[in-house]
Amino acid sequence: MTTANAPLSTEAPPKKVASAERATVLYDAPGPRAKVRNHIISAVVLVLVLLAAYVIYAKLDEKGQLTSEKWSPFTESSTWTTYLVPGIQGTLVAAGLSIVLALILGAVLGIARLSDHRPVRLVAGFFVELFRAIPVLILMIFLYQFFAEYQVFKSRYLALAAVVTGLTLYNGSVIAEIVRSGIQSLPKGQTEAAMAIGLRKGQIMRMILLPQAVTAMLPAIISQMVVALKDSALGYIIGYVEVVRSGQQVGAFYGNFLPALIIVAIIMIILNSLLTYLATKVEKRLRRAKKSPVPVDQGAAMGGATV
Repeated sequence: MTTANAPLSTEAPPKKVASAERATVLYDAPGPRAKVRNHIISAVVLVLVLLAAYVIYAKLDEKGQLTSEKWSPFTESSTWTTYLVPGIQGTLVAAGLSIVLALILGAVLGIARLSDHRPVRLVAGFFVELFRAIPVLILMIFLYQFFAEYQVFKSRYLALAAVVTGLTLYNGSVIAEIVRSGIQSLPKGQTEAAMAIGLRKGQIMRMILLPQAVTAMLPAIISQMVVALKDSALGYIIGYVEVVRSGQQVGAFYGNFLPALIIVAIIMIILNSLLTYLATKVEKRLRRAKKSPVPVDQGAAMGGATV
C-alpha cells in the first residue's frame, strides 16, 4: 500500500507585523501626513516650553533669586532653629493629632452607618455627608472664629485647635466611608455564619469583620493620612506656625522666596514619603501576621483536659 506525498508549500511564512504598524483599538494608526503633522506639533510645543522656561529663568535671574547668596541662609543653623524646625514641629503635631482623631472618628461613624437602628444611621450619614462637603480651609476659618468668640481654648492654642478639629472632621468623614465600604465588601456569609453560632452584632464586628476589613482598607487610609499631612499646611491662613508659614517667614526676612519655597517643598515631600513608608511597613506586617499560622493550644483545643 502506497501513499502520495503531500506537495511542499512554496509560500513564505507570513511576516510578523511590527508593533507600531499594528492596528489599535483606541485609535487608527497615523499615516505619513499625520506623522509629519504630529512631529511638527511636538516640535512647536517643545519650543514654546523652552521659551517659557527661558523667560522664567530670565525673570528670576533679573531679581537675583538664583544667586548663591539666596541659598546661603539655609546653611546657617539659626535659620533652621528659628524658622524651619518650629514649622516642621507644628506640621507634625497638627498632622499627628488629626490623623489619630480622624481614625477614631472615622471608625465610629463608619460602624454607625451600618447600625441596625435607623436614627443612628441617619445621624451618622448626615454628619459624614455634611463635613465631606465643606472645604477644609472654610472649616478651619469658621472653627478659629468660633473658638475665639466663645473662648473655648486659650489664645495660644486657638490656631492649633482649629487646624486639628477641621482636619479631624473632614478626614474622619472620609475615613468613615472607607470603613463602611471595607466592611460591606466582605462576604455576607461570614456574618450569617457568626450569627448562626450565637455571636452578637458587636462581637461579629469586633472579632470577625473589622480585622479583615482593616487589611483591605489600609491603602485608602494611608492615602487619606497623607492628605491630612498636606492639608495641615492650610493652617498658615489662620496664623498657625507650620512649615509653609515658616518658609514664608524665611523668604520675607532674607528676600529669597523662591529658595525658601523650594526648601519647604522638599521638606513636605520628605515628610509625606516617610509617612507613606511607615504606613506601608505597618500594612505589610499586618498582612504577614494575617497569613502566618496561629499556634493552637492543645489543652484549650481539648477542652482543658489533661493527660
